[in-house]
Amino acid sequence: MTISLYNHCFNKSRLLVLAVVSLLTAGAVKAQTKDSTVQVQKEEDFYTIQTIPVPEGVLLEVGGMTFLPDDALAVSTRRGEVWIISNPYMRNGARPVYRLFARGMHEVLGLNYINGDIYAVQRSELTRLRDLDGDGEADEYETVYSWPLAANYHEFSYGPVLDKEGNMILTLNLGWVYDHGESLSKWHGWMVKITPDGKLKPFAAGMRSPSGFGLNSAGDIFYSENQGDWVGSGYITHVEEGDFVGNPASLVWSHLPGSTVKLKKEDIPDTGEPKYDVAQRVPGLKPPTVWFPHTVLGISTSGILNYDDKGMMGPFKDQLFVGDQGQSKIMRVYLEKVKGVYQGVVFPFREGFSSGILRMNWGSDGSMFVGMTSRGWGSTGKGLFGLQRLHWNGKTAFEMKTIQARPDGFEIEFTEPVDERSARDAASYQVSSFNYKYHHNYGSPVINQGSCPLKAIVVSPDRMKVRLVVDSLRLGYIHEIRAEGVLSAQRHTLLHDYGFYTLNQLPDGDRIVITAENKVSAPAMQHQHMEHTAGAAANNTAKAAAATVKHLTKQPADWTKGADRTITVGTKPGLKFDLETITVKAGSKIRLVFNNDDDMLHNLVITKPGAADNVGAAATKLGLNGEKAWYVPAIPDVLFHTRLLGPAEKETIYFTAPSQSGDYQYVCTYPGHYVVMRGILKVTK
Repeated sequence: MTISLYNHCFNKSRLLVLAVVSLLTAGAVKAQTKDSTVQVQKEEDFYTIQTIPVPEGVLLEVGGMTFLPDDALAVSTRRGEVWIISNPYMRNGARPVYRLFARGMHEVLGLNYINGDIYAVQRSELTRLRDLDGDGEADEYETVYSWPLAANYHEFSYGPVLDKEGNMILTLNLGWVYDHGESLSKWHGWMVKITPDGKLKPFAAGMRSPSGFGLNSAGDIFYSENQGDWVGSGYITHVEEGDFVGNPASLVWSHLPGSTVKLKKEDIPDTGEPKYDVAQRVPGLKPPTVWFPHTVLGISTSGILNYDDKGMMGPFKDQLFVGDQGQSKIMRVYLEKVKGVYQGVVFPFREGFSSGILRMNWGSDGSMFVGMTSRGWGSTGKGLFGLQRLHWNGKTAFEMKTIQARPDGFEIEFTEPVDERSARDAASYQVSSFNYKYHHNYGSPVINQGSCPLKAIVVSPDRMKVRLVVDSLRLGYIHEIRAEGVLSAQRHTLLHDYGFYTLNQLPDGDRIVITAENKVSAPAMQHQHMEHTAGAAANNTAKAAAATVKHLTKQPADWTKGADRTITVGTKPGLKFDLETITVKAGSKIRLVFNNDDDMLHNLVITKPGAADNVGAAATKLGLNGEKAWYVPAIPDVLFHTRLLGPAEKETIYFTAPSQSGDYQYVCTYPGHYVVMRGILKVTK
């Protein structure tokens, strides 16, 4: 009765809110629906993806890529091979030619051509490869430097990237034990440098899975954090000597000679506060430069590519392109330095690649070569591996080129002049902020969400910039800035209408004087707040309604004789359930125990026949609120489900099998997993 009364009251209030919102926006909506001149842009209108064919039998699970002086592309694989690909551009319609250059190595996840030689990073060493007799194959495999291993599956190694002093930068992955990361071997969880005279120098600590890193145009180092414990979401961080970037497991080596980090594991609090807040009390802890909101802009942040003079990819010079292994897409990052600290904004750029993106390189023609592997972990691109090439056709998309922080808000710079009427309309924008927990858990829900009402809007005289005066800015928070209603002067929609700005410092400078001309009216501000509140409340109610029917963790009282059957399902490496088929009788009472034996987050969702893809796609679209909803969308295709379980967690649910016979799919709906992690609940009469 209480639930029914609550729903009744909520629905009435929600209808009232929506009615007010409708009145406020009716004019704008009506105008837009009548305006047939508005042109919607698509990524493929500007950026084309071309697949480079791979010979049959070659498992090109790309771990590293580098171009050679003759414009051939060298590609290393997790299988321990290095392939040289001639004519990867497929000029004149000719197919590329593959030649096996090196083999027999241990999982090469990094490759670079430096000072006339090819350098490969294996799990346990930095290796120099040389072809001494000129037959096109490596004859010499020289160990430049080696490090110990504990034979843990996750002890990956990455690099080398050459820094501006001529040192080779490497990163070493943490191992994984039971349900958390551990540094089982010396300097794992660290970024290290190999000096020109062959010595190892520890540089920075606190990395969990540092699969991608590179230099920006200023020569500063940035690394990308993939996912894991102490990682609320993906991010990139500016790394300086002596930095500790977050995972305490690496601090087991901080007492050793040569360590540049003096923190100890016990110095790191596990409170679940935002990382920025903890960093104010723990000297040496560095928060991310730019956060990548989980499932919205990737789930497994990977390679970093600086847009320097080698590239030709639109008007975004000196920005960074960052790949994602789980969602098979590339993001774009604009950085600025405020009071000596890097911060900035991440935008979507191009999705639709064939597998999980790990590496990116510039070709000699300015196109971008993208090396991929799903590695058995799954990706939205369903290929197990692949090599593709991204071209820009020379047309400029209408985009938010940059977003810069201002003392009273943000300034958006566009790639084309804006339509002034839409740019001055407060209904065109929405700004909010949120954060993640810094704690020992794997991942984090979105926390401390809040709206940032607009107070004023100023369009520059050339209509290339819009200044937003924003209330309720918060240091250390991710600010979501949406400009869905802004059109170009040519009546184009934005190709991507949102970005996420990480505000680490508030700049000095002039504040906008609010006048009658630029002031945002109170109804518009109220509209933004109500829209945000209504959306959050609707999400919570949908989750509560789904939980009462589809997520039962206590045996129903009317099951006086207990369950007809108990089924235990676990996980296997490679995004798999350990049971691929379960057969039950229609209408039987089922007790299902789900054990997450993996090192990643998983759930188990039982769907209607043939609905697994639809449910998985709907889960991904939950965006920022996905983790709070356990990535279970409130749609009829979902029949029963567990909550989202962390590593080594388990949960028991109860349900009555469907009365209709058929093949009902069960799937993990954590973003990216549903493509491969599934099974069949076979219901028989």
